[in-house]
Amino acid sequence: MSCTYLITGGAGYIGSHVVVDLLARGHRVVVFDNLQQGHREAVHPDAVLEVGDLADCGALRSLFSRYRFDGILHFAANSLVGQSMQQPFLYVGDNVSNTLNLIRAAIDGNVLRFVLSSTCAIFGLPERVPIGEDVAKNPANPYGESKLIIEQILKWADRVYGLRSACLRYFNAAGAHPDFPIGEDHSPETHLIPIAFEAVLGQRSHVEIYGDDYPTPDGTCIRDYIHVCDLSDAHIRVLDMLEERSCHYNVGIGHGYSVREVLDSVRRVTGHPLPARIGPRRAGDPPVLVAASDRIRDELGWAPRYPGLDTIVEAAWRWRAAHPHGFGPAQVVD
Repeated sequence: MSCTYLITGGAGYIGSHVVVDLLARGHRVVVFDNLQQGHREAVHPDAVLEVGDLADCGALRSLFSRYRFDGILHFAANSLVGQSMQQPFLYVGDNVSNTLNLIRAAIDGNVLRFVLSSTCAIFGLPERVPIGEDVAKNPANPYGESKLIIEQILKWADRVYGLRSACLRYFNAAGAHPDFPIGEDHSPETHLIPIAFEAVLGQRSHVEIYGDDYPTPDGTCIRDYIHVCDLSDAHIRVLDMLEERSCHYNVGIGHGYSVREVLDSVRRVTGHPLPARIGPRRAGDPPVLVAASDRIRDELGWAPRYPGLDTIVEAAWRWRAAHPHGFGPAQVVD
């Protein structure tokens, strides 16, 4: 059955991939994005783009009066951990208040399926790894705190109003879509793989490795990298679960790669040298963050289709090589 879905932040990295995949399944998609971090060029032409801000309750009322949505997938948020430590109210304030505006609009519009793009940052420095859904939640930064507060708001929205929600906590999304020309383009860029590409392309002098004295095999931090299309698949699968109940899932491939392993993969895939330097640790960086995704595998039959690091890097490089400056005129780098 064809449905109409609202995607907030659908001009951003993960949201734009979900838009493409929903359209491919025959659904109708409306994107609501203020384009502060997203890109108009990332929105599939078959989707409707409504430019607006979640802080504007009037714009939300207008949006919900013009469309009948069958569900909402919410990606719009401030999401830089470092910035959240400098501007906590931008995160605990804006992220929470804007999502609350959206939740109220959903309830008023009788849209009772809601998927939240959450984060492993709600766990802070986890008590055990791999991280299961039952691990204690103790955010170490305002960004993680904002997402945890939103998860709690959604719990009460379900109990009181029947708004069923899925909270997907994920780790390091990477890669690019194989069938549509979109990829990862942030400003500023804070993610390791696109930063490595910038160094390969001569757009920065080197990659800074933040500490090489962690208790890991090569001394650098280990993270769970998941292909963005596998993440998109998880978001779409939970929509059916919301016909029955609310749910929470950690989403990852279940094992991690160190910073050095990622940089070595970039060198293999691109065939280019990649300068790297060792810098001081960043405050609050856990040595290892890896998801235990058993629950989503068992309950939804989800499994990563692109689990290999080189496969993920190859997909990301294919897009970046054609778009060395992000969303702009197509170019090719040898």
